[in-house]
Amino acid sequence: NKEISIKEIRKKLKEIIPQVSETYQILDIKNCYSEVKLLSNKNNLRPGNTISGPAIFSLVDCTAYMAILAKLGKEALAVTTNCSIDFMRKPSGEADLIANCEILKFGKSLVVADAKVYSEGSEKPVARASVTYSIPPKR
Repeated sequence: NKEISIKEIRKKLKEIIPQVSETYQILDIKNCYSEVKLLSNKNNLRPGNTISGPAIFSLVDCTAYMAILAKLGKEALAVTTNCSIDFMRKPSGEADLIANCEILKFGKSLVVADAKVYSEGSEKPVARASVTYSIPPKR
């Protein structure tokens, strides 16, 4: 079994992408599922006191990657090949964002996932995304 814990994922992220460990908080990791919080700050806001689209994309991408990392293990190599996001509501810059991601298909070369993004404390999503990752063949 290659699955790794939240603690192991945090350690791995500090090694390979240190800026991610300061921007995101992993809330939950299960089989083919992850939940991650974007810690809102002035760097991810845009005029109108709302969280920017690129920050939401980054949260979705990071959340999906963490679900894949948890499934594949520490040697996970996966790259985003597609992402389609529907922005449905304006997220307040006053609240952190939380994304949950469910892996719908985990194939040998492709992973397809669905993610929803919420303002913390709200039940209505601000965005939803479909994400596809490619898993390079082992050499």
